[in-house]
Amino acid sequence: MEETLEEGQTTSSLVAPIIFVFVFTLHLFDAYLAHLKKKASVTEKDAQLRAEIRQLLKEAAALSEPSTFAQSAKLRRLASAKEKELAKSQESASKEIKTSIALFEKMLMISKILTYLIFIWCFWRIPVAAISKELVQPFGRFLSWKTGGSVNGSVMVGVIPWLILSNRVGKYFCNKAFK
Repeated sequence: MEETLEEGQTTSSLVAPIIFVFVFTLHLFDAYLAHLKKKASVTEKDAQLRAEIRQLLKEAAALSEPSTFAQSAKLRRLASAKEKELAKSQESASKEIKTSIALFEKMLMISKILTYLIFIWCFWRIPVAAISKELVQPFGRFLSWKTGGSVNGSVMVGVIPWLILSNRVGKYFCNKAFK
């Protein structure tokens, strides 16, 4: 399970996947909170108001004759008033949602920062993964930052580059999952 490296360092073969799973889980929580915020801002009353506005504008467009101009203008004014009501409703709903979810978002951000700092502290000079030099040819020095370079034809990946890579990949998959 553990590989022995030069200078007495050891690395577990499970460290890199564990770090990735933690980072991915944090991104899932973040994407879920964003999804809740977006979903909660659309209420049934708002959907009904939108349908009424569409219907009024459709009726107003059908009354395009000069003799029915007054009725068309009245319907357009009514639709405009409903649009203002919809805007107020959405604004108040978004304020409520922002205040209720803001605490969770702050807690999540703090937990992300603490998790990253703990990983960096625990694995600062210890490689978290070993990758063949051929696979990471131009980026080998960057990936092995502060871990001692390469051993036996493999590049030793440091914790900071692994966190950066895990962060980007986690965001990408979460965006694809919640679209």
